[in-house]
Amino acid sequence: MNMKKAIVIGASSGIGRELAKVLSQNGYVVGLVARRTELLLELQKEIPTKTYIKRIDVTQTKEAMNLLEELISEMDGMDLIVINSGVLFPNPNWEQEMETINVNVIGFAAVANVAIKYFCNHGSGHIVGISSIGALIGSPASPVYSASKAFVSNYLEGLRRRVSKLDLDVHITDIKPGVIDTAMWKGRIKSKKWWLRVSTVEKTSKQIFEAIRNKRSHAYVPKQWRVWALLIKARVLLQML
Repeated sequence: MNMKKAIVIGASSGIGRELAKVLSQNGYVVGLVARRTELLLELQKEIPTKTYIKRIDVTQTKEAMNLLEELISEMDGMDLIVINSGVLFPNPNWEQEMETINVNVIGFAAVANVAIKYFCNHGSGHIVGISSIGALIGSPASPVYSASKAFVSNYLEGLRRRVSKLDLDVHITDIKPGVIDTAMWKGRIKSKKWWLRVSTVEKTSKQIFEAIRNKRSHAYVPKQWRVWALLIKARVLLQML
């Protein structure tokens, strides 16, 4: 039996790292991609299925696209790609805003471009983008972050509409995490209110895999953030009236 093959962009830490482990536990061969090779080598030791490692810096777009194509070839194809790489700076200066745009927007679009081209040529596949609940409303602490994640969600929506028109068996999943216990959020959220409760990366990754397995077009993780999202959308609608 041929095992399914997945590539995780941004697998060195946080959601990407844990999701790579969950995918392997569910029978996937996994391609591990990040800038920090030493962390990928540590992760590789924890994964029971076959793995491939590729150091890719998504901000170096031309090189990143070539290296991703090279990894797909080395793995003899892929069925799933998870684009998880992203950065968040609180109250960023201009250099940090530029880095956010380069990673979250330009880097995301570069690897997504390679993925959609591959899947369209093969007639099937699955792209998963890790956006954010922050994509729904501008953040006063980091306007560039929420804007970058809105780009991710809208880009994925455009890809979904494209493959639908082409009548291809290609699935596009937009994952919007809330506050997760990763290095990105460490020490920034201290509220114990239910809608700001920090979720573990293990629980979040299992819910993301559930969304992948069910080929969901959208998913909020943890699931209670869906209520928060509905409240935001209602507020925006009322402001428009």
